[in-house]
Amino acid sequence: MTFEEFVAARLGALVRYATVVAWDADLAEDIVQNVLVKAHARWGHLQRMEAPERYVQRMLVNEFLSWRRRAAARTVRVGDGIEGLVAPLPDPTGGYDERDAVMRLIGTLPPRQRAVIALRFYADLPVEEIADVLGCRVSTVRTHLDRAMGALRVSLPHALTATGEVR
Repeated sequence: MTFEEFVAARLGALVRYATVVAWDADLAEDIVQNVLVKAHARWGHLQRMEAPERYVQRMLVNEFLSWRRRAAARTVRVGDGIEGLVAPLPDPTGGYDERDAVMRLIGTLPPRQRAVIALRFYADLPVEEIADVLGCRVSTVRTHLDRAMGALRVSLPHALTATGEVR
């Protein structure tokens, strides 16, 4: 498979993946663009790999984690860049309010915790593979996952008002 064929087939999936990890559609597009430039330079090696897309996904996570150090990426503004993931207004049926609250709360987590949540629940990776993608120990991934889930459990009941609207 040529690099152009890979990009044509997987670009949409890579952008969606980066959006879930970065929680910002504009930042995700920038990250994907930077990673694809790097991947193009290494494509001769990457195409011989068993799972080149998996390696590119790891590159995306690493690129996101390096962007988090920049001042512009330190703060996640709730609602920015997530238009394609959740409805901009709460659904009057009430069933979507909790989902919306959870999505907004995930956006407030620290970057590594967001990355672990995205890899665990969006990419459906086991903890061992997440550790491999992030380049850390399994215990570190479990700690990030535990802290993220604890923060979500504590914050979720307070994220809904009595009328069911997200605060």
